[in-house]
Order: sequence, then C-alpha cells, then structure tokens
Amino acid sequence: MSARQFGRVSTTQMGSAYVLEKIRSLYFGHDKKAHRFRLVLLAFDLLTIGFFIVSSLMEPGLAVRILDFAIAFALLLEFAARLAITKAKGRFLFKFDTLADVIVIFSLIAPVFLDNLGFLRIVRMLRLMRSYHMLKALRQEFSWFKEHEQIIQSSVNLGIFIFVITAVVYVLEAGRNAAINNYLDALYFTVATLTTTGFGDITMDDTLGRMVAVIIMVFGVALFLRLVQTIFKPTKVKHPCENCGLTRHDPDAVHCKHCGVVLNIPTEGDWT
Repeated sequence: MSARQFGRVSTTQMGSAYVLEKIRSLYFGHDKKAHRFRLVLLAFDLLTIGFFIVSSLMEPGLAVRILDFAIAFALLLEFAARLAITKAKGRFLFKFDTLADVIVIFSLIAPVFLDNLGFLRIVRMLRLMRSYHMLKALRQEFSWFKEHEQIIQSSVNLGIFIFVITAVVYVLEAGRNAAINNYLDALYFTVATLTTTGFGDITMDDTLGRMVAVIIMVFGVALFLRLVQTIFKPTKVKHPCENCGLTRHDPDAVHCKHCGVVLNIPTEGDWT
C-alpha cells in the first residue's frame, strides 16, 4: 500500500470515527443539540405509534402504503445509527426491543413481496414496545415525569396490553365474524370483555374465537384489573428516608428496606 493510499484510508477512518462520535453525542450527550434530537426521536416514536393505531382502522390504500415505506426508511436509518454506535453489537441485536424494531420494519416493506396479510397488524403493534424507550427518555428530559412515573408506566402497560389483545382479536375474527368489521369493533369487544361488561352485541361464534375469549377472560381480566389498580392506587409511595434517601416504599412500610430505619409514612389505613 502506497503512502497516498494509506493516507486516504486513515482519512476515511478518521472521518467515520468523527461521524460516529457525533451520532453518539446526539444519543447520549447533555447539550441543547442532543436534548432537541432526543425530543425529535420521542415525537417520531409517538407519531409512528399513533399512525399504526389509526391505520389499523383504515383500508390499506396508496397513501397508507407510501407512509408505510417512509416510516420504514426512517426506522431503518435510526436502527442503523444505533447499531453503528453500539459497542456490544451482538448483545444489541438480540435485545427484545431491537428484534421488535426489525420485525416492524419488515412488516412495513413486506407488502412489496407479499399480500398485506392480517398478521402484519399484530406485528406492527410491537412498535408499542418502543414506549418503554420513550419512558426512559421522558425520565431524562422532564423532571415532572419522575413525580408521576409509576402512574404513567402503569397507564402505558395498560394501553399496550389492550391494543395488542385487540390486534389479535381483529386478525383472528375479521372476515370470520360478521360483527367485527374493523379494528374499532375488535377494540370494543376486547374492552367489554376485559371489564366484564359483556353487552352481548358482539359474540364469538366459532371455536377459535371462543378460545380467544376464554383466554381474555381468564388471564386478561385479572391482569387488566391489576393494571387499573396500579394507576389509581400505586403500589409504591414517595417518601424520602431521612437516613439513606430511598424515596419509594410500600404504602404500609414501617421500616426502610435499605437501612431499616423506622418510617413515618402518612396513610389513610385502607391499603390492601
């Protein structure tokens, strides 16, 4: 290799290292530019989640397909950037949220090679898992979020649970059940079942649908009620320990779990 070629290779490597360092500073830096960049990512995540929910109510026309491809391209760029700045690439590729992003990207471009199969509507709901990444960003960017983090986290878990179950109901029953014609019908049935309201205007009339309803009733109702309970009555209360500084404790805690000092947490005596 000549000195000129070696110099070009070195310059290219330096340029790549500089670009990677710039990208890394955007993701993990503390200046205003990094702050704005993470807020843009947060807004993009919220918009994509909202689009997937709204588009599930619509027929896949040309405009929806174009938006699908545009989102897939943006997700692919963002995924490539995160992969490039990650040192432990093997561990990164096998993380659940990483796999979820890969599956969502595939679901957006799959109609080019396959029909727009119903299961893609379930797959795209995996983007909801990205909300956990958004919660982390909110925790870093907004101080008010820390004060209500537990309630917001429980609300997000509840939303993910409802929309994923709804997607399963829609994919399995749309076209087979005359009462379920769109995602909103499936959402209505899911919420009515989870809340044990059971109006009866939408029922499952096939074996597979009834099995899904049984699963929702047996496992879903208990989980649904638990998530709702954690929203209105959080499992932890905020009370700083004067000795070690631990801020979150069980509502009926008498001693701090970290240091054992006696706590004096104000309660109304109705925690169960």
